[in-house]
Amino acid sequence: MNFLKRLPILPTLLVLIAVAVMLRLGFWQIDRMHQKDAMVAQYAVADKEPVFQYDGTLNDRKMLFRRVEGRCRMIEGGGMVAGRNAKGETGWAHTVNCFAMTRVPPNETVIDGYGGSQVLLVIGWSREPREVSWAGGSYSGVFAPGVGDTVRIIADPPLAGLEANARPDPANVPNNHWSYAVQWFLFALTALVIYGLAVRKRLKQD
Repeated sequence: MNFLKRLPILPTLLVLIAVAVMLRLGFWQIDRMHQKDAMVAQYAVADKEPVFQYDGTLNDRKMLFRRVEGRCRMIEGGGMVAGRNAKGETGWAHTVNCFAMTRVPPNETVIDGYGGSQVLLVIGWSREPREVSWAGGSYSGVFAPGVGDTVRIIADPPLAGLEANARPDPANVPNNHWSYAVQWFLFALTALVIYGLAVRKRLKQD
């Protein structure tokens, strides 16, 4: 009891609050890990679902790894990014920004009469960077994760005379939440140990 009475009240409360927050974040990461596991399990059977007829209005991550068919009615720009082919070789993935709609819903982008939600279409792969010409048209492919929360479509078969890109694989979806949870738990433990040592040293000096 004498030990508890000699504890500094405000610093102790602040440390305990900080530790509680760290523990909460750790358990939240565990919850996210289980959610991600369930999501990856759903993705693993997505290619067995019916082919989705894509009209440019749905760019939803729930569609990841489903096969899709659509038509690029207009292309606005394109480019190259580092990518791998179906054999795992490194090279260049060729992309275009695809508009699928001719009838534009309210508040959608309109360019020369075409619009809708544009989607990034990866039309194929080449070993060396080179100019590729593709004027648009029908395609089939697979919804795949893009940058951040965006999605893209990997053309399968490839277009414009290019080679096939690596097929999107649900097993490659990162799930680092367990390591993040362990980090938060270690932060909480470290904070308690450091504060305990500091208090012990202070009480010895008193």
